[in-house]
Amino acid sequence: MIVFGWAVFLASRSLGQGLLLTLEEHIAHFLGTEGAAAAMGNSCICRDDSGAEDSVDTQQQQAENNAVPTVDIRHQSRDPVRPPRRGRGPHEPRRKKQNVDGLVLDTLAVIRTLVDNDQEPPYSMITLHEMAETDEGWLDVVQSLIRVIPLEDPLGPAVITLLLDECPLPTKDALQKLTEILNLNGEVACQDSGHPAKHRNTSAVLGCLAEKLAGPASIGLLSPGILEYLLQCLKLQSHPTVMLFALIALEKFAQTSENKLTISESSISNRLVTLESWTHDPDYLKRQVGFCAQWSLDNLFLKEGRQLTYEKVDLSSIRAMLNSNDVSEYLKISPHGLEARCDASSFESVRCTFCVDAGVWYYEVTVITSGVMQIGWATRDSKFLNHQALLISWAVSLQEGYGIGDDEYSCAYDGCRQLIWYNARSKPHLHPCWKEGDTVGFLLDLNEKQMIFFLNGNQLPPEKQVFSSTVSGFFAAASFMSYQQCEFNFGAKPFKYPPSMKFSTFNDYAFLRAEEKIILPRHRRLALLKQVSIRENCCSLCCDEVADTQLKPCGHSDLCMNCALQLETCPLCRKEIASRVRQISHIS
Repeated sequence: MIVFGWAVFLASRSLGQGLLLTLEEHIAHFLGTEGAAAAMGNSCICRDDSGAEDSVDTQQQQAENNAVPTVDIRHQSRDPVRPPRRGRGPHEPRRKKQNVDGLVLDTLAVIRTLVDNDQEPPYSMITLHEMAETDEGWLDVVQSLIRVIPLEDPLGPAVITLLLDECPLPTKDALQKLTEILNLNGEVACQDSGHPAKHRNTSAVLGCLAEKLAGPASIGLLSPGILEYLLQCLKLQSHPTVMLFALIALEKFAQTSENKLTISESSISNRLVTLESWTHDPDYLKRQVGFCAQWSLDNLFLKEGRQLTYEKVDLSSIRAMLNSNDVSEYLKISPHGLEARCDASSFESVRCTFCVDAGVWYYEVTVITSGVMQIGWATRDSKFLNHQALLISWAVSLQEGYGIGDDEYSCAYDGCRQLIWYNARSKPHLHPCWKEGDTVGFLLDLNEKQMIFFLNGNQLPPEKQVFSSTVSGFFAAASFMSYQQCEFNFGAKPFKYPPSMKFSTFNDYAFLRAEEKIILPRHRRLALLKQVSIRENCCSLCCDEVADTQLKPCGHSDLCMNCALQLETCPLCRKEIASRVRQISHIS
């Protein structure tokens, strides 16, 4: 939760108020077209260094300047906020480079330790954001992210995405300069094969930029050299983590329709068919590659003659699964409905299809990635949930970053930061940090009004806070930071660490019709959406109920009461909602 509060704080410093996508723009993004960013054309938010910092031309600086081709970078008048000046000396250029590396590593180290939403963003993060106000500073930050983020840190790629996503948009000149500095092609992808961190970080940066600059800027970024580089990284000789992030970068480039066509013409689907066989590999890194390869083949890079996975998967034994109908399209859910992954820069949440009101219940989660996930229990009243609206969780997440444990109606286990979350506050627990392959158990005892969390069979003391707000309507649920993945077991197969007390499983009591088990790929879902007729006076979020509610004090009135009750700020103007008034004349 804390990370996304910082995101709002930092974005407000440089971009001002943002606007939610309209339904039309959201569907356009869903289609893989340029969406909102395309409306910007080739323009970007221009940044400038309104007065160059003091520097001393030394022989060392001149040598460094000669070593890298220079491109004229335009600067427009601006007054960026700068970090406090410290002592400057004749070796400022080298100190500055070391400073950026240190700030990046400081940010990586502090992300897992700051957990209070009232805390200010860390100094290192603010300073990097301010540095990136100029083209030169932005380039320094990007190159440092590629250079110093270690391969073994599970939060490394997420921090790359977090920092770049909240930095000001790069100018055309900065992007051009970056492509010249990196000078990527297939040959570069084969170099330094024994040091995969550089290639993993480069792909993560490219993916973040592709997502942030969807539209003409994204088309321009996907040069023949960069496409060749990413495709070369998919070859079996590459380290699995390099393959994974190269594939994710290609997925994000494909959000723009022209890029999608260009990538598809490269015969990428042939490579993905081979990688799809890793979907159930015992190596959890390869398993991630297999998951993303299968998802891409089903949703983006279709292969002629290949049967879509949902058409052949056996769901006969599954009676409870993840609910794909009230999540955003940014969360990837497997065709069997029990595995989920987030590769977006947003904080994505999902819940189970089955709700419980009494008794003792248990489910397990296998940790595929060891980064930040908040997994546990949520209720019908949880703010990220909505039973009727596809877009409500996306809208709330964009405004507030709500996840499991971020309101008074849910409680979550975080094994990366070793925390229990409730009502957007956390407390430490005594379990060690989770790692790939660990099993987390979740017991809900509604008779004794308590929740118990287990790691590989070792239990924590019961949690009871949530029962002061609610006592029924509980769902298994989870929230994912970028690049996180886990698999759920609701009882369709034996549990690894069943608790000693008597309990029930969702799979024993739930029921889903055959059509309710189907998780359609994007293009099939979109085809169905196009057939839906939307009334002119329908709610702009759920597109189902009549827009009969006016928000006070802003006066906007294009929501139904159900959706309005899920929000704390207006999705159009971001003003805090003081009250919601149902307009009787609008009720049919």
